[in-house]
Amino acid sequence: MKAVIPAAGEGTRLRPLTLTRPKHVFPIAGKPLLEHTLSALKNIGINDVLIVVGYLKERIIKTLGDGEKLGIKISYAEQPEVLGTADATKLAEKFVNNEPFLLINGDVITKETTYHGLKSKFEREKPDAILAVTQVPDPSKYGIVKIEDDKVIKIVEKPAQTSPYDYVNAGIYLFSPKIFEVIRKTKKSQRGEYEITDSIQMLINQGKTILPYNITSYWFDLGHPWDLLDANKTLIKDAKSKIMGKKEKRVTIIHPVYIGKNTIIRSGTYIKGPVHIGENCDIGPNTYIRECTTIGNKCHVGNACEIKNTIILDKTNVAHLSYIGDSIIGENVNLGAGTITANLRLDDKCIVTPVKGEKVDTGRRKLGAMIGDNVKTGIGTTIMPGVKIGPNSLIGPNINLWEDVPEDSLVVEKQKLQTKKINKDTVLEE
Repeated sequence: MKAVIPAAGEGTRLRPLTLTRPKHVFPIAGKPLLEHTLSALKNIGINDVLIVVGYLKERIIKTLGDGEKLGIKISYAEQPEVLGTADATKLAEKFVNNEPFLLINGDVITKETTYHGLKSKFEREKPDAILAVTQVPDPSKYGIVKIEDDKVIKIVEKPAQTSPYDYVNAGIYLFSPKIFEVIRKTKKSQRGEYEITDSIQMLINQGKTILPYNITSYWFDLGHPWDLLDANKTLIKDAKSKIMGKKEKRVTIIHPVYIGKNTIIRSGTYIKGPVHIGENCDIGPNTYIRECTTIGNKCHVGNACEIKNTIILDKTNVAHLSYIGDSIIGENVNLGAGTITANLRLDDKCIVTPVKGEKVDTGRRKLGAMIGDNVKTGIGTTIMPGVKIGPNSLIGPNINLWEDVPEDSLVVEKQKLQTKKINKDTVLEE
């Protein structure tokens, strides 16, 4: 059996993080997103995968290559224009060669047992297709799957009202080759795309057997930046402890903690796992690295810093006396001394942040900053909860940042200073 992974989309809701990379290779728990999926597929015996690429395709191909390092074979097909999942699936017809295949949305991540369960159920019951489903607190954001007598009878895209018994489409499918017959007949949806759910509904209408598979392990649909933090928090807990770097004296490590080659942990540093720290990093001295933090390669975290539940990408510097909590920090970022990411509102309400021009309730009490690549902050910068800073932007010293900053921007505040001679009779002005 082979697998197909559509990964051509831009990930606009994940900006600014996806302005410089596809979301499909964003690092989570020390590995690119797609690598988690590919490793799971290999473990269940699927060694031949087609990835459908488009946006910044070179970055995906460079990151994953031909799959040799992962022990699998990776092929690529380009979707020149992102016209939906059915259009992406159509590109795989020759690749699957008239055999059943797994189709996995590139921004979905779940446990290996999900793929194993789908494959086993398909081989046992031999339906025309299997649709993975799950239950979430707010089903209205997803496609709803109606099930009767353990069969899928209808798929409804983002209905206005749902019941607590509704399942959502998890974006993972196992198809027989019959899917290509209906894909060729599928018309554009109201969104202007060819939807694989419309193709599945056509199979249902033809009387074909579509079975559900209920995901009982974790499942993440990585649509917003804070979803990356949730996935990182879950996956990093499965990591095994391994210390390949160097520890100075008086370093405390509470496992599980992974520390890569040539990384040095300086005296007085306290690390409370689960934590992942990459290669060639310099951490401390007297620094506190808290749970669910992932730090990339060639990073520096200076004296007396605190990092908590945060993803920091490669070649980033966090200068001394800084606090970074519940945040995502891009590649090659320099945070000046005393940079603070506030992560909690004074009124203790959930944090709201703009996404594609609309205010979105993140559902999180704690959320820090989301900072793109190549950003620099001056000393004493404070960033309010949920604020996003676009790539290549410069934030001047002593700025209290309350709103999002677009890419390639300069933010400064100039003070009007008075300088005069003083003596013992000088009185300060009110």
